[in-house]
Amino acid sequence: MLFCIVVSREEQRRQQSGAVSSGANSTLQILPTVCLTPPVSPCVAMATFPEYIAQNEERDGVRFSWNVWPSSRLEATRMVVPVASLFTPLRERPDLPPIQYEPVLCSRATCRAVLNPLCQVDYRAKLQMLTVVLFQFPPSYAGISEVNQPAELLPQFSTIEYVVQRGPQMPLVFLYLVDTCMEDEDLQALKESLQMSLSLLPPTALVGLITFGRMVQVHELGCEGISKSYVFRGTKDLNAKQLQEMLGLTKPAANQGRGPQPAQPPLSNRFLQPVQKIDMNLTDLLGELQRDPWPVTQGKRPLRSLGAAMSIAVGLLECTFPNTGARVMTFIGGPATQGPGMVVGDELKTPIRSWHDLEKDNAKFMKKATKHYESLANRASANGHIIDIYACALDQTGLLEMKCCPNYTGGYMVMADSFNTSLFKQTFQRVFSKDDQGSFKMAFAATLEVKTSREIKVSGAIGPCVSLNAKGPCVSENEIGTGGTCQWKICGLDPSTTLALYFEVVNQHNAPIPQGGRGAIQFVTQYQHASGQRRIRVTTTARNWADAQTQIQSIAASFDQEAAAILMARLAVFRAETEEGPDVLRWLDRQLIRLCQKFGDYHKDDPNSFRFSETFSLYPQFMFHLRRSPFLQVFNNSPDESSYYRHQFNRHDLTQALIMIQPVLYAYSFNGPPEPVLLDSSSILPDRILLMDTFFQILIYHGETVAQWRKAGYQEMPEYENFRHLLQAPVDDAQELLHTRFPMPRYIDTEHGGSQARFLLSKVNPSQTHNNMYTWGQESGAPILTDDVSLQVFMDHLKKLAVSSAA
Repeated sequence: MLFCIVVSREEQRRQQSGAVSSGANSTLQILPTVCLTPPVSPCVAMATFPEYIAQNEERDGVRFSWNVWPSSRLEATRMVVPVASLFTPLRERPDLPPIQYEPVLCSRATCRAVLNPLCQVDYRAKLQMLTVVLFQFPPSYAGISEVNQPAELLPQFSTIEYVVQRGPQMPLVFLYLVDTCMEDEDLQALKESLQMSLSLLPPTALVGLITFGRMVQVHELGCEGISKSYVFRGTKDLNAKQLQEMLGLTKPAANQGRGPQPAQPPLSNRFLQPVQKIDMNLTDLLGELQRDPWPVTQGKRPLRSLGAAMSIAVGLLECTFPNTGARVMTFIGGPATQGPGMVVGDELKTPIRSWHDLEKDNAKFMKKATKHYESLANRASANGHIIDIYACALDQTGLLEMKCCPNYTGGYMVMADSFNTSLFKQTFQRVFSKDDQGSFKMAFAATLEVKTSREIKVSGAIGPCVSLNAKGPCVSENEIGTGGTCQWKICGLDPSTTLALYFEVVNQHNAPIPQGGRGAIQFVTQYQHASGQRRIRVTTTARNWADAQTQIQSIAASFDQEAAAILMARLAVFRAETEEGPDVLRWLDRQLIRLCQKFGDYHKDDPNSFRFSETFSLYPQFMFHLRRSPFLQVFNNSPDESSYYRHQFNRHDLTQALIMIQPVLYAYSFNGPPEPVLLDSSSILPDRILLMDTFFQILIYHGETVAQWRKAGYQEMPEYENFRHLLQAPVDDAQELLHTRFPMPRYIDTEHGGSQARFLLSKVNPSQTHNNMYTWGQESGAPILTDDVSLQVFMDHLKKLAVSSAA
């Protein structure tokens, strides 16, 4: 019932005696028994599909793998790449002011779709003609007509945001969880960052502090003049009820506003206090924090009770602010070495688990620790609480076991070498960045609901969310990612948080869809805004159906290869969490070969005849770089690093994800202005400076000749000012990227022969290696010492397999 006929009672009301005055609530009528496919959108008439795709992304934050959908289940399975979308719920829209009333819903319990531009409105229909269901509207709908429509019926408002007026405005809650088992220099830098963050919080925000080392201390912030804390053993796990009794907490604040009495604001308590009340006390308390006093003998690790501390933090919020947006910001300087959630023993001679240990099933703490953190993540996500992890250490800290905490709750995961680096300091500062209205660019306790027209169902989602197990007529039996539901909980959102949603066409082959029919999907995101308001953002979008047997060219022309690459990559990364690496690569290769066979133009058994249309031409290249990426290749990366890379990939939008898969390379030389160049070894020339953006690193590479000139100091001489400008240009561009990206990338400045040049050499396509360098010639680029196949060899082999009659 997503797209209904909306009928006005205006004429009927005028004819009836005792009609309701125009100032009272008016009603519209919805035809509950007839679901219509939406009309053909005028957007389809745009010049090109790329323009249409770009406009939809800009307006709605949606990118589909296919923008014309095969009209039957059978044909959809033959498309290889599923019908799927990348959806950014809070994509920034400065031109989209929130509407100060609540959305109008379909009255059918199985539908509850929101009024949208795809509804067909009949303003003149008579009541007697239809069996109708009434909608109760706010007074602003009284004068609805063809020339006076509410915003949600206007085509340009396919995405619209409502402010929910009922209920109290909730304050933001921030609970700092601080590791004190670290070097004094690191701890001092962390304390300064935390003190800085207090000045960025709104005065009404509630703040709490828990510190941990061998013991866990919950600090009472309501005391003036003295420091008071409750100390817990780090070896024991406590549930929320036990913690509530020990801390003497009152009943949950969320329950106090229930019932017929007016809703009350949530109750602050001794452990979570408004910033405006305890700013000075907490600043002093942070400044007085000392390194964990328990002695650490030589050859031992400090005893760090991280698992118990996180359990107490989750339990504290569970007791005081259930079902309210809150953030646990965890700062750790090493792995958990005792108690629940420990990932390594305290003996330094026993290293933390590696990929080799995991393959041999030799990581004795991993399963138990993972189970502990998954339990915490489920408890936190059930209450709408976010868990952030800021891990700053030279060795692994246990991100592999803890990854579920930010992954389930939409929290941030940041990895750095030290709390005293600009990478951590600036990244942490950007967490508190604000929009034009002065509100944080973060949202809390969100739910996403997907509604579809009858021909399509939702199979699942991949991203920082958990299932709400909401069954319904639009839920597919075939699960992909987190499936079996049409609603997901996303505890933490920001403007770049993006979910991959996968759909299944369920229309049968023998039930053709009328010409010009459209399938439609509605995304309903409810969330707590940083201002404390509850808001609902509704995005409604539709795409044309086409018969794949007679209109295959239309479907092929609608392929969005960038979106498809990211959607397939997320599927591959999801599989890599539970399957062997080689199996995932084989699956990815099979899908690519099938896609080439389906949409390539070729003669059987003639690889040279293979041609791909422009809409597919970049897709194999994306798959080539994905196969080599740290998301699927764990060689030379620790388990923690792999978890970090996968976390970032699964939460960012399409533009950032593409950079992660296929880094961007720019060249600077005296031959012209800066220009993008191929991510290929042939681009590495002696008289060039290269700027590479991998998302995780910003690297400046100086070619051999340029490096020699720089060492000779030519840039200091007035007559070589142009060379100084050449050296400065990539630095300026790199700074711009460093100042805008979250999390802040690692900055690398290197040159030909430098040890860190390996970051560039490992990313470029090895078109010239030590095996073929003499064939290619000396001036065509830098040879790469690798046995990896080049893109050209990969493509040749792909063509051979695609055209083979034996395939």
